[in-house]
Amino acid sequence: MPYHGARGLIGNRLLLVPSVAAVIHDDEGNLLLQEKASEGWSLPAGAIEPGETPQEAVTREVMEETGLVVWLTSILGVFGGREFRYIYPNGHQVEYVVTLFKCKVLKGGGAWMDTETRSVRYFAKDHMPSLALPYPVSTLFA
Repeated sequence: MPYHGARGLIGNRLLLVPSVAAVIHDDEGNLLLQEKASEGWSLPAGAIEPGETPQEAVTREVMEETGLVVWLTSILGVFGGREFRYIYPNGHQVEYVVTLFKCKVLKGGGAWMDTETRSVRYFAKDHMPSLALPYPVSTLFA
C-alpha cells in the first residue's frame, strides 16, 4: 500500500517509512542541500515508492527536488531509529529508515519539480545549516 494510502487508514500515528537520501558534492567538496518551504534544510531525499528500487528512488527524488541527473557511486550507510523520527506540520508521524547514497552529477541545470523546494545550495562543512534529520556530518563529508 502506498504511503499516502496508508495515512487514510492510520491517521497521524507513527509509520515506518523506507527512504533514500543523496550526498552530492561539488568540485570543491561542498555538500548540496535542499531548503524545504516548511521543514528547513535537508539532503535531497524521499520515500521509496511501491515497486521501486532504492536506486530508482534516489535518482527520482534528486531529479524532482534539484533538477539534477545523478549516478550512484556507493552506499554510505543505512540510518534509522528514534533519532530519525519526524513529525510533519500536518501532524503525520514518521520514522525513516534511510539508505544514504553517494551520488555524482551527470547532468545539471534542470529545474526542480518539487513544489515544496524553496532553494538548493552547496555548503561547506563549517557553514552547513542544521538538518531536519541527524545524519553524521563525518559521513556526509567522507
